[in-house]
Amino acid sequence: MSNAVLSGEKVVNYIDGEWCESASDKYTAIINPATGESIGEILLSTKEDVNRAVEAAKKAQKQWALVPAPQRAELLYRVGLIMKERKEELSRILTQEMGKVIEEARGEVQEGIDMAFYMAGEGRRLFGQTTPSELKDKFAMSIRVPVGIVGIITPWNFPIAIATWKSFPAIVGGNAVIWKPATETPLMARELVKIFEEAGLPKGIINLVCGSGSEVGNAMVEHPEIDVISFTGSNEVGRSIAETCGRLLKRVSLEMGGKNAVIVMDDADLTLAVEGILWSAFGTSGQRCTACSRVIVHESVKEQLEERLLSAMEKLTLGNGLDESVKIGPVINGSALQKIHEYVGIGKDEGAKLLTGGSILNDEKYGNGYYYAPTLFTDVRSDMRIAQEEIFGPVVSIIPVKSFEEAIEVNNGVTYGLSSSIFTRDVNRVFAAQRDLDTGIVYVNAGTTGAEIHLPFGGTKGTGNGHRDSGVQALDVFTEWKSVYVDYSGKLQRAQIDVE
Repeated sequence: MSNAVLSGEKVVNYIDGEWCESASDKYTAIINPATGESIGEILLSTKEDVNRAVEAAKKAQKQWALVPAPQRAELLYRVGLIMKERKEELSRILTQEMGKVIEEARGEVQEGIDMAFYMAGEGRRLFGQTTPSELKDKFAMSIRVPVGIVGIITPWNFPIAIATWKSFPAIVGGNAVIWKPATETPLMARELVKIFEEAGLPKGIINLVCGSGSEVGNAMVEHPEIDVISFTGSNEVGRSIAETCGRLLKRVSLEMGGKNAVIVMDDADLTLAVEGILWSAFGTSGQRCTACSRVIVHESVKEQLEERLLSAMEKLTLGNGLDESVKIGPVINGSALQKIHEYVGIGKDEGAKLLTGGSILNDEKYGNGYYYAPTLFTDVRSDMRIAQEEIFGPVVSIIPVKSFEEAIEVNNGVTYGLSSSIFTRDVNRVFAAQRDLDTGIVYVNAGTTGAEIHLPFGGTKGTGNGHRDSGVQALDVFTEWKSVYVDYSGKLQRAQIDVE
């Protein structure tokens, strides 16, 4: 295992079992956000590279679909074992190209390991249904079959976990995959493809095509022989993908933004609530779709919560995520820094009270890295832009409410519906909140992050289009249902007509 700092890495395409260049011969830099230094280059591919990948996937998928699902699953077990052996090395690569602190990177790699073993288990299930026929001497059942060629487009904030959420169920389901990783984080994509290669995945089943969304992503979405697009990213891009896929009658799974809230009631354990808020809001520097960006607090405990939060925030350590003592790393790049800072300005202009933070950290300690001070606003109205729009950074808005009912209303009063949380000791409120919070994920006495891979991940409203990553539900994206009828009566029987 190497602990070396990355430098001069070069990420190219992987098509039909071969690492290959593109005719474009264009590259862009991979930047370590903790230092601002280039650690390598990623190939910028073209539409022609996508076409090559599709041809390889078509040829390979026909044979892969004939491999029994338990045998496909055995490959995922091998992938999981290799990831487990290389966990520390993978984690260090992840931290250097994405910026999250090393303990979070280890957690993300572990999520991929867990997904490998979980989806391998599904290879011995992939359950269908048997059901009584309405006619004599007739058998009826439904089975899962592969969709065909799956296109996955993954973001930079979870460069390996989200890729495993999508690729593993697709592969165990008998499909071939074409993968466009984020241009900011291609090193983890390269490492995962190497692991597939080492595990013995037949050539053409996983194809890596590097490049921009405008070139490679659009080519994948518009390609008539890519049967499914699974996308995680912004609402703006997701809506555009949905429009194109709708026109082409192509299946699409979207997991987009969030404006997640922690509700703190008057009977809450405030010490626990502060811990949950800190982890949810500032873990990954707030760059999670499940990050807490709103704290909806009962007015009777608002001041106490603010005091405890401010005290806890003073102890947060920022810096290079490879340092085990650091709790918050950089944001991904300079554009993200500027966007976050613009939202802080919007919050001030709207009349929110800035309690701490609100600045780009660019002194000598942080060098050329992209660091933003953990930021806390209070006296925020629920209709302010900072309480409605996704900021994707370490910025939290405290919104006071007078009752449980108002807290639920404020929580639901945004266009997103991914994750929500409530801190309370009242069991009646717990069950009412589970029912009434309009989000795909609900936490009780915990923050808004911490999803486990064996449950479905996704949300309501503007967060997605109804599909789910993770859990057995992920298989619904990557398999078709086929109904099969076997008539052993020896005569023609007409359903609904010949029923006695």
